[in-house]
Amino acid sequence: MTKLAFRELTLSHFRSHKRAELDLGPQPIAIYGPNGAGKTNLIEAVSLLSPGRGLRRAAADDLTRKPEALGWKITGVLQSLHQTHELETWAEAGSPRQLRIDGKAAPQTALGRIARILWLVPSMDRLWIEGAEGRRRFLDRATLSFEPTHAEAVLSYEKAMRERNRLLKDMVRDPHWYTAIEAQMADATTAIQSNRRRAIAELTAAQDAADTPFPTATLALTSAEPIPDDLQVALADNRPRDMAAGRTLIGPHRADLDAVFTDKGVPAKDCSTGEQKAILISLILANARALARDFGAPPILLLDEVAAHLDASRRAALYDEICDLDAQAFMTGTGAELFAELGDRAQYLEVTETGGISATTRKDTA
Repeated sequence: MTKLAFRELTLSHFRSHKRAELDLGPQPIAIYGPNGAGKTNLIEAVSLLSPGRGLRRAAADDLTRKPEALGWKITGVLQSLHQTHELETWAEAGSPRQLRIDGKAAPQTALGRIARILWLVPSMDRLWIEGAEGRRRFLDRATLSFEPTHAEAVLSYEKAMRERNRLLKDMVRDPHWYTAIEAQMADATTAIQSNRRRAIAELTAAQDAADTPFPTATLALTSAEPIPDDLQVALADNRPRDMAAGRTLIGPHRADLDAVFTDKGVPAKDCSTGEQKAILISLILANARALARDFGAPPILLLDEVAAHLDASRRAALYDEICDLDAQAFMTGTGAELFAELGDRAQYLEVTETGGISATTRKDTA
């Protein structure tokens, strides 16, 4: 039996779902229904039971069902290795999101210690051809899956950088205002860069060790400007240039993830749309394989419209890999036929929408 899986999931006034109660098994979950029915909303709810703002990065107020606007709540029962946890996250109207784990208030970073959740959504299809921010976020999600404290290092760095940028914009020149802030940024950078390099090494090793029809990618951590070994000294030296720009110009916030289609030697940004998608799937699967070894169980996978641009043979290969991993994967698609290759290896949920309210129905087969 899968050692990391949600047994129960309940949504209240979340997006298009007024109320949804799901009893779940450990096997993959195929969710199908027409566009706009509320399929992605279900897996977004699962993503909010991991650190961060979820797969859409939405503000808390944007998640509440309209027109009631009462606030929203998500609860889940999670089997994590040899323990069972009750998770609750919610936000009342106009209030920030809150979290309880086993009945006790907890920071979001605590979720990373008991669960590993990875996702692939259509907005990521342009990952290789758009700006570095998306690739950096993708890498940091992967990094967080291996090292839960990575989130704390990134938050520490970003908080200090905002304070430094405020001083720069106010044209503060007294070095005493900067010393402690830049020391904090340098300390956080050491952890961030080390964690990111470890994640790349884990992904590379997991790709190299796998027998998979999906292409491998050669990965590298790059930066708009090289990050010096002694960032604190560099930040001090760079204050005049940063002051002119009104922001910090060097540091891990300008890092990028470079990927090359290994077999062809072609940068991912120059590959076909299908190849770019296949590389993304390959990296998600590699991340999952590495975590199965590192964490002791495969992660929970959220794959939105993942089969839409795959032919039948590649869909079958993807489903075989997910089942071989023994991962609980939530997968969405517009039609049940997209999951035909799964057969009786999956649970099936049909999502429909009537009058702006989503409904979920359990099905025996696709």
